[in-house]
Amino acid sequence: MDDFDVVVVGAGPAGAAAALAARRAGASVLLLDKAGFPRDKPCGDGVAPHALDVLAGLGVTGVEDGFAPVPSLRLVGPAGGAVARRHARPAYTIPRLVLDERIANGAVAAGAVLRRHTVRRIEERPDRVVVDGVVSARAVIGADGAYSTVRKALGQPPNGPGHLALAIRGYAPFAGQPAEQRIVTASREWPAYAWAFPIGDGTANIGYGEVLHGRPISRAHLLDRLAELLPDVDTAAATGLRAHHLPLSTRRPAPARGRLLLVGDALSLINPFTGEGIFYAVLSGALAGAAAAGDAPARRYAAALRGRLGRHLRHSRAAALLGGRQWIVNAAVRAADRRQAVFDDLIELGLGDGTLTPRTVGAIARHVVTR
Repeated sequence: MDDFDVVVVGAGPAGAAAALAARRAGASVLLLDKAGFPRDKPCGDGVAPHALDVLAGLGVTGVEDGFAPVPSLRLVGPAGGAVARRHARPAYTIPRLVLDERIANGAVAAGAVLRRHTVRRIEERPDRVVVDGVVSARAVIGADGAYSTVRKALGQPPNGPGHLALAIRGYAPFAGQPAEQRIVTASREWPAYAWAFPIGDGTANIGYGEVLHGRPISRAHLLDRLAELLPDVDTAAATGLRAHHLPLSTRRPAPARGRLLLVGDALSLINPFTGEGIFYAVLSGALAGAAAAGDAPARRYAAALRGRLGRHLRHSRAAALLGGRQWIVNAAVRAADRRQAVFDDLIELGLGDGTLTPRTVGAIARHVVTR
């Protein structure tokens, strides 16, 4: 049986970041993924600068090389009002086919062992964790997505209705369109929105998603809503259309127990306000990898995650609850259109680890009163 200090299940951004952090702490690391690289993952491909900061702290830079920065964001409210402003720091659209391989290569360069393997069984023993009867480790990190095998081993079910979204994404021609991210919210099927994130090569990642409430949603419905909300984009020419689930952070399991830790989508770390997950993935992975390399990994990881993201997650949950009311979102759009500081606060809340600041709450309240 092969033996490692840390085994990471899933080699996406969360798992690769965990492997990097564990290697920096001196642990031997095995990184497992069911697919070979390069491989695609359905995603909006939006990468905020906050995620690049975390990766740079792990020694991985240049994942954005070859992709043009996207300096601005346009947000359209459910009533049709819009705000378009520059980001404090530009974001990027990096296809997961590229992003994931670059971060995984960074983990391998740091000394992690990458193997193609589908994990089916996790066995906890007093001093080790055994994976599929062939590998053992002091700790196992589950970075294996919304339907995580490691999460199941912890006895935690997947997210259910109200805490799970369904989205479809593809790549469409986008030449001649402004170099801005676009998010168009929908008054129907609320909360729901479509997006168009330009890559810089004349195409854009486009998609539509909505929160599930217990009724089935067809692929045809998703595509119809996508075309309706992005009328100036040739959605019929889109390629690579794939649907995926997003487990929202409004319903998270315990982050760890004993020698098992969860990160990224496996921990339901998807921002319920925006659907963003890459920043959460690399940050939680970095925290878990550092904790797994030492003693009492579950306790250390839970404390680190709480200290780093606890306040933000409480505020993002509150924002999601408030955002369930369309008139509040319309007021937020108007407030952001009036003040750059409010726009910046909302970006930090939706793409990073920001909070609902008093100035933003006050500005939204004033627009609610005068609506």
